[in-house]
Amino acid sequence: MEAGQKRVMENNTADVLIIGAGVHGASLAHALSRRGARVILLERRHTASGATGRSSGLVRMHYDLEVEAQLAWESFGMFRRWQELIGGECGFIQSGFLFLAHPKSHSQLRANVAMQQRIGIGTEVVTAQQVHELAPALLTEDFKLAAYEPESGYADPTLTTAALVRGAQNMGARLIQDSPVSAVTAAGGIITGVETQHARYSAPVVVNAAGAWAGPVARLAGLELPLTTWRHDIAFLRRPSGMPGHPAVIDQIQAMYFRPETGGLTLIGLEDGNPLGLSPDEDGGAPQGFVDRAVDRLCRRIPGMVEGSLHSTQGGFDGITPDQHALIGPAGPEGFYLDCGYSGTGFKIAPAVGESLAVRIHEGVWGVVDLSPFDPTRFDRGEPLQSDNPYEMMWR
Repeated sequence: MEAGQKRVMENNTADVLIIGAGVHGASLAHALSRRGARVILLERRHTASGATGRSSGLVRMHYDLEVEAQLAWESFGMFRRWQELIGGECGFIQSGFLFLAHPKSHSQLRANVAMQQRIGIGTEVVTAQQVHELAPALLTEDFKLAAYEPESGYADPTLTTAALVRGAQNMGARLIQDSPVSAVTAAGGIITGVETQHARYSAPVVVNAAGAWAGPVARLAGLELPLTTWRHDIAFLRRPSGMPGHPAVIDQIQAMYFRPETGGLTLIGLEDGNPLGLSPDEDGGAPQGFVDRAVDRLCRRIPGMVEGSLHSTQGGFDGITPDQHALIGPAGPEGFYLDCGYSGTGFKIAPAVGESLAVRIHEGVWGVVDLSPFDPTRFDRGEPLQSDNPYEMMWR
């Protein structure tokens, strides 16, 4: 059967069961379905209802870890050609992207930009004066250097996920929502399927792409992951009338990131003060003090925002690992795979991760990017991931 041709599934039997219909589960379902695999995508709520639907959606390639920069670069090509390669819409907006470096990080900045340029990424080191010319609204007196990606920007995570799921369904995949997994079944150390309160599903491969719920799902397969939950809040602020737009920005000095949003809004998130270990089933507004901190920091970078106003806030949960890098690959019983632990930065790399992991599951080798550095057993070996030129931990 040719890759991508629609296959008919018998009952609740599949080649691959994917737990979690966020952007990573959806990307993997699409890539596997295109290769002719029978896929069932199981979701405890609805598509993009977890971290994906609360993501800021940055599409940038500035990482200090080379394999993540490679994944972002490969994914970027897909975001730019989304309708042609995937179909539907991903909502990509080319706003440009700036990484404002703390003065103590100048050597890392130069080395990481050089690494990214070797990969093929369109990026350069720019001065504070050049940043001022690119984005006049930004105060530039407290840093000297930045990285600039003129072609980067942001996309709509919910649209992106919906397009991937729809494409997978068109190739024969099944989406089953409102079905939290209650058991992962195995016989003789080999995966046989999963159970929900509604049905049993059989497959020789089960993929845990459950985001903030990945830890409990792994326990169903007898695995204890080096993973906890991480809550992250964002605010949407109205820019004052007449204020020009701005690029997407990661601001090391102020420990925040922000980007434009349609309707004259600016989205902002903070890199510190994000609580760990809470239940991802908690649903509430931003914690007390978050908005004041966010507004204060944004006004330090964009003084004109003092005349802005609060539009709304939202929060969500993701899984986070000790080195703040993902867990990807086989683990536990034969046929059980992990695709989780993205620690709040997984959206922009999801298309390439799905492609690479699909090849690993389907053919036994990694695809366009070798994901073996994300081996889930690295912590057992005392080998957390670290780049050659690391910045501070992203979330602190």
